[in-house]
Amino acid sequence: MVTWFERSNRRLLRTQFPHVATVAIATAGLIVLLVGPPVGAAATGTPSAIESKATALFKAGDYPEVAALYRNLPPDATPAKEFLRLALQSYIRLGRTDEALSVYSKLTQPGQSHDAALLRPLALGMITSHVRDRNEHVRIAAYSALAELGLPETAAVLEDGLLDPSVVVRARAAEAIGRAGLAAQSGPLRRALRDATPTVRIAAMTALGEAAASDVRQRLIDVARTEDGPESIFASAALVKLGQSEQLAEITSAATLPDAESRMAALGVLGRLKRPASLPVLAQAVYDPDPSVRAFAAGALGEFGSPGGSAALTHAIGDEIAMVRAVAAASLGRLGIKDNRPLLLALTRDPDAHVRANAAEGLLRLDDTAAIALAADLARHPDPSIRGAAAQALSVSPDEQALTILKTLLSDQQPLPRLSAAKALRKSNDSAIPILIQGLRDTDEAVRIAAANSLLQQLAKPPASKRRR
Repeated sequence: MVTWFERSNRRLLRTQFPHVATVAIATAGLIVLLVGPPVGAAATGTPSAIESKATALFKAGDYPEVAALYRNLPPDATPAKEFLRLALQSYIRLGRTDEALSVYSKLTQPGQSHDAALLRPLALGMITSHVRDRNEHVRIAAYSALAELGLPETAAVLEDGLLDPSVVVRARAAEAIGRAGLAAQSGPLRRALRDATPTVRIAAMTALGEAAASDVRQRLIDVARTEDGPESIFASAALVKLGQSEQLAEITSAATLPDAESRMAALGVLGRLKRPASLPVLAQAVYDPDPSVRAFAAGALGEFGSPGGSAALTHAIGDEIAMVRAVAAASLGRLGIKDNRPLLLALTRDPDAHVRANAAEGLLRLDDTAAIALAADLARHPDPSIRGAAAQALSVSPDEQALTILKTLLSDQQPLPRLSAAKALRKSNDSAIPILIQGLRDTDEAVRIAAANSLLQQLAKPPASKRRR
């Protein structure tokens, strides 16, 4: 079956590179951009006939034939590493990442250092190969990962996502275009301002506001004036990003509207904008009659990150609703105030396990490694959602003990803890890389995508030696 990647490559060659000589040159440039530097000649000896043939096919962009050469090798053959690299990169270009991963395992033996030049395109291919999956939740996972990564080289995939039938996928694609720094020049993102659903329009407005795209100012003004609810609030937030600070008053007023959804939207926006004048509004909102709004306020105070929010969060950790206490506990840790440690320690005895998990996260944010023991206990909880919450708590700790627990959770029988562990490992040290490579083989597509996302983020970090300087 011809994949989307094969069709895209063939269409590119037919429409833009009609001459054979130009094909070879252009394909070589495309390989450097998307896969890494071209494979060099063997260090010693003369390349075999099959390796020479594979090199010529690869340079001509005939990736299916390179893959066929690899598949047709005799079972007892010992292919050269350069041929294996060509086969691996061909599988990546074809979107067949499972086969690419199998080839990669033959290139690196246990205990050897990993080849980042091959792992990067392999991990990215693991994500992009699912952007047209028939299952909506898999496409959502893929575009959510791309939104976190914000990679400019995925521009075509991201703009294609704006046409997806799923509202969530379209919204994630719009967010990803913004994160990738592509919003200022993206025509499809501007068209998304008139999408049929508010969720997508909001994502597009936010991305364009962050990019300071002044050409959409009038559209944002019209939305802020004529629409009700969250859409108007996010339009005002985008206008604030464009320099119209007077719109902050509109957002602040929305934080007291009768509609709870509007209040939550306003609080979330105020938390992200981090304007000092908004702190009292957020602090007051922890007394809101609606528990969802109180939880939103607690989360916004953590994102705001001001020590001035400590008193309001101290009140929120005593809330009658466990959800509010849990969010407040994590936010207290995000403030980084060591004096809040006794408050978080008290929450480690909370009757609700989710609250205890978030208290452990808060303590770990304060460098209290004793909380790892609590997280380890929660990682054995019979409820998979609690085990997932334990993984989230451990994500903020670079301690080797935390890494060991996350490795165990990545082998959990249920997909939710494995998914949380895969996400958490992106923040660990580079010892997590071999663990994440194993995660690429998970039976659940969403877990594989999360592992690939975390692997890319690990590979993007500077070497440990440079981080210590």
